[in-house]
Amino acid sequence: MGEQAFEELLSLFSDDIIFVLNGHEKQGIENWKLFMKMVFKENADIKHMFEGWKAVEDTDMFETPWAVCGKRATGSVFTQTGKDIANLDKNGKITYLENVPDNTNMFDSYKK
Repeated sequence: MGEQAFEELLSLFSDDIIFVLNGHEKQGIENWKLFMKMVFKENADIKHMFEGWKAVEDTDMFETPWAVCGKRATGSVFTQTGKDIANLDKNGKITYLENVPDNTNMFDSYKK
Protein backbone atom coordinates (compact mmCIF):
# COMPACT_ATOMS: atom_id res chain seq x y z
CA MET A 1 0.00 0.00 0.00
CA GLY A 2 1.30 3.41 -0.95
CA GLU A 3 1.83 6.16 1.62
CA GLN A 4 -1.08 8.27 0.32
CA ALA A 5 -3.48 5.31 0.43
CA PHE A 6 -2.24 4.48 3.94
CA GLU A 7 -2.90 8.05 5.10
CA GLU A 8 -6.37 7.99 3.52
CA LEU A 9 -7.12 4.75 5.36
CA LEU A 10 -5.92 6.23 8.65
CA SER A 11 -8.11 9.31 8.15
CA LEU A 12 -11.17 7.10 8.74
CA PHE A 13 -10.18 6.61 12.40
CA SER A 14 -10.21 8.94 15.39
CA ASP A 15 -6.95 9.66 17.22
CA ASP A 16 -8.32 7.98 20.36
CA ILE A 17 -9.60 4.84 18.62
CA ILE A 18 -10.15 1.74 20.71
CA PHE A 19 -9.76 -1.45 18.71
CA VAL A 20 -10.22 -5.04 19.73
CA LEU A 21 -8.55 -7.86 17.84
CA ASN A 22 -9.88 -11.27 18.84
CA GLY A 23 -10.54 -10.08 22.39
CA HIS A 24 -7.31 -8.10 22.87
CA GLU A 25 -7.91 -4.36 23.30
CA LYS A 26 -5.51 -1.66 22.12
CA GLN A 27 -5.96 2.11 22.17
CA GLY A 28 -4.84 5.10 20.14
CA ILE A 29 -4.06 5.89 16.54
CA GLU A 30 -0.35 5.08 17.00
CA ASN A 31 -1.17 1.49 18.02
CA TRP A 32 -3.62 1.29 15.11
CA LYS A 33 -0.86 2.43 12.73
CA LEU A 34 1.46 -0.27 14.11
CA PHE A 35 -1.21 -2.89 13.58
CA MET A 36 -1.94 -1.75 10.02
CA LYS A 37 1.78 -1.70 9.16
CA MET A 38 2.09 -5.25 10.53
CA VAL A 39 -0.80 -6.40 8.32
CA PHE A 40 0.79 -4.94 5.18
CA LYS A 41 4.27 -6.20 6.10
CA GLU A 42 3.14 -9.79 6.77
CA ASN A 43 0.98 -10.00 3.63
CA ALA A 44 2.10 -9.67 0.01
CA ASP A 45 -1.51 -9.33 -1.17
CA ILE A 46 -4.81 -9.17 0.68
CA LYS A 47 -8.43 -8.73 -0.41
CA HIS A 48 -11.10 -7.66 2.06
CA MET A 49 -14.81 -7.88 1.29
CA PHE A 50 -17.75 -6.98 3.52
CA GLU A 51 -21.52 -7.12 3.22
CA GLY A 52 -22.24 -3.57 4.41
CA TRP A 53 -22.65 -1.85 7.74
CA LYS A 54 -25.97 -2.33 9.53
CA ALA A 55 -27.11 -0.67 12.74
CA VAL A 56 -27.23 -2.98 15.75
CA GLU A 57 -30.69 -2.66 17.26
CA ASP A 58 -30.94 -0.69 20.53
CA THR A 59 -27.27 0.40 20.39
CA ASP A 60 -25.16 3.07 18.71
CA MET A 61 -23.01 0.35 17.09
CA PHE A 62 -22.76 -0.94 13.53
CA GLU A 63 -21.85 -4.45 12.39
CA THR A 64 -20.81 -6.17 9.17
CA PRO A 65 -19.78 -9.70 8.20
CA TRP A 66 -16.52 -9.86 6.23
CA ALA A 67 -14.25 -12.24 4.35
CA VAL A 68 -10.54 -11.94 3.60
CA CYS A 69 -8.25 -13.88 1.32
CA GLY A 70 -4.59 -13.22 0.99
CA LYS A 71 -1.08 -14.29 0.29
CA ARG A 72 1.37 -13.94 3.14
CA ALA A 73 4.84 -12.54 2.59
CA THR A 74 6.07 -16.13 3.09
CA GLY A 75 4.10 -17.22 0.02
CA SER A 76 1.38 -19.20 1.81
CA VAL A 77 -2.25 -18.34 1.13
CA PHE A 78 -5.12 -17.99 3.58
CA THR A 79 -8.81 -17.24 3.92
CA GLN A 80 -10.71 -15.93 6.92
CA THR A 81 -14.22 -14.81 7.79
CA GLY A 82 -15.70 -12.94 10.72
CA LYS A 83 -17.49 -9.75 11.64
CA ASP A 84 -16.56 -6.19 12.56
CA ILE A 85 -18.38 -4.08 15.14
CA ALA A 86 -17.86 -0.32 15.05
CA ASN A 87 -18.90 2.98 16.58
CA LEU A 88 -18.47 6.41 14.97
CA ASP A 89 -18.00 9.87 16.46
CA LYS A 90 -20.06 12.90 15.44
CA ASN A 91 -17.59 13.55 12.58
CA GLY A 92 -18.04 10.04 11.16
CA LYS A 93 -14.63 8.79 12.27
CA ILE A 94 -14.32 5.30 13.73
CA THR A 95 -13.81 5.51 17.51
CA TYR A 96 -14.29 1.80 18.25
CA LEU A 97 -13.59 -1.19 16.04
CA GLU A 98 -13.86 -4.78 17.16
CA ASN A 99 -12.68 -7.49 14.80
CA VAL A 100 -14.23 -10.88 15.59
CA PRO A 101 -12.62 -13.52 13.36
CA ASP A 102 -14.15 -16.96 13.06
CA ASN A 103 -10.62 -18.38 13.46
CA THR A 104 -9.53 -17.22 16.91
CA ASN A 105 -5.82 -17.62 16.02
CA MET A 106 -5.97 -14.96 13.32
CA PHE A 107 -4.13 -12.24 15.26
CA ASP A 108 -1.88 -14.36 17.47
CA SER A 109 1.21 -12.45 16.31
CA TYR A 110 -0.32 -9.16 17.51
CA LYS A 111 -1.21 -10.17 21.09
CA LYS A 112 2.01 -8.71 22.47
